[in-house]
Amino acid sequence: MSVSLQNAFLGSLVADSVSMPVHWYYNVQDLDKDYGEITDFMSPKNPHPDSILWRSHFDPKSPKSDILHGQKKYWGKRGVHYHQHLKAGENTLNQQLSAELYRFIILHGEFSIEHWLQRYVHVMLTPGWHNDTYAEEYHRAFFENYAKGKPLLACGVSDYHIGALSLIPGLLAGLEAIGQTDPALLMESVLTLVRTTHDNSKALQAATDLTRILIQLNQNYSVRDTIESLPLAGISVRQLNKWEKHRDRDIIGGKISTACYLPESFLASLFFCWKYHDDFSKGVLGNAMVGGDNCHRGVVVGSILGIHNEVSKSWLKNLKMMNRLRCDAQLLESNQLSKRES
Repeated sequence: MSVSLQNAFLGSLVADSVSMPVHWYYNVQDLDKDYGEITDFMSPKNPHPDSILWRSHFDPKSPKSDILHGQKKYWGKRGVHYHQHLKAGENTLNQQLSAELYRFIILHGEFSIEHWLQRYVHVMLTPGWHNDTYAEEYHRAFFENYAKGKPLLACGVSDYHIGALSLIPGLLAGLEAIGQTDPALLMESVLTLVRTTHDNSKALQAATDLTRILIQLNQNYSVRDTIESLPLAGISVRQLNKWEKHRDRDIIGGKISTACYLPESFLASLFFCWKYHDDFSKGVLGNAMVGGDNCHRGVVVGSILGIHNEVSKSWLKNLKMMNRLRCDAQLLESNQLSKRES
């Protein structure tokens, strides 16, 4: 069994794409009606009965804050799916950024927060780089501040949505790929990254806990042993043992909210990791089928289950992002290759 942070990263991409068509369905009866039992990647459908884009308006005041380009015309309209233009096997905006960060680290041979934020700004302001209709609140706030002339390191806000964790698997896998695996360095890099967009104690606590879990799993611990042995804020193994005997929807949506707010959304994610500790596919599919913010929970579920359970080749074969993760040709043209070989 292969254990690596690369597997965690791939697992997070798969889980996000599995959940994408049913992202933010809060009425599971509508979810079942529109998609049935999800067993594979699927394309999203309009209308989305639970979409609240009609309550929102995106009106960038400057080209420096226009991160949605042609997509902004869909805001303020009813029934619009958040990811309407994505195809089966494609990833949402946050996971496109996670993959971009992964490639950026490999191609440059290091992680520099200043250089990454410059790249983040560049891709987000490039029309056509992404084709997603929705951008989370933290993106919109970051670019509003950027348009006002704030320094990049000061453009973030205090945000405690579980989307704060979206780029962590890509960051850790990128650092592992260039040989930087010291746990202290990994943790420092994660917290540096998260602070630039989600400078909030709840977000930083969840980021710390996810990173500690992934580091320990990468040392060949099992999922359950890891969750039991680490002191994780607000996590009761006794409670997880009780909950695993029940249907997923009785717990997530019953006992625990399906919404995006930390720390409850992190607890919801760990429920799936505990219950499906030895089966990646069942875990990510179960997470998708309860709806709510399943894409961002999927980053946690997919990364934790992916690191120790095989992410099957059938998932990876149909994951569109795999075509954007082939860095070899660009590495051959990069000075970083000779530096790393010397």
